[in-house]
Amino acid sequence: MKKLLALTILLLPFTVKAQTPTATINQFMDNWHKAAATADEDVFFGSMTEDGIYLGTDKTEKWTREEMAEWADEHFQKESAWSFTASERDIYFSENGKTAWINEKLDTWMGVCKGTAVLVLKPEGWKIALYDLSVTIDNNKIDAFLELTNED
Repeated sequence: MKKLLALTILLLPFTVKAQTPTATINQFMDNWHKAAATADEDVFFGSMTEDGIYLGTDKTEKWTREEMAEWADEHFQKESAWSFTASERDIYFSENGKTAWINEKLDTWMGVCKGTAVLVLKPEGWKIALYDLSVTIDNNKIDAFLELTNED
């Protein structure tokens, strides 16, 4: 019985599976969106590379991490900056596993949006180098959308 117990204790560490890279990125992205929903700017902006870029839904929105932090400061002073929840996510990896790109469908206050990101693996973990948020428009509504945007 003692041998069985000793063997079980010896082998226990090998029965715990490490999280897959896909699961790690899913958790990372869920935590990033949660950081915005809970107004945790340290986690939100800390999840981006120092030279990270965020492309927003407005045609003028192309921010560095610092520019976005400045713009979003008033939102992060609230209980929630914004709340986006991924309903679908596809993740792809470079051959060396140090770069990943994703596309995700998001439930947002603007309706269904899409997010596209490029992530890089740093010594401290995954970081977002680029995030592009897009509002979706049904194809059968594109003419009305074009009319609306041509009023600018």
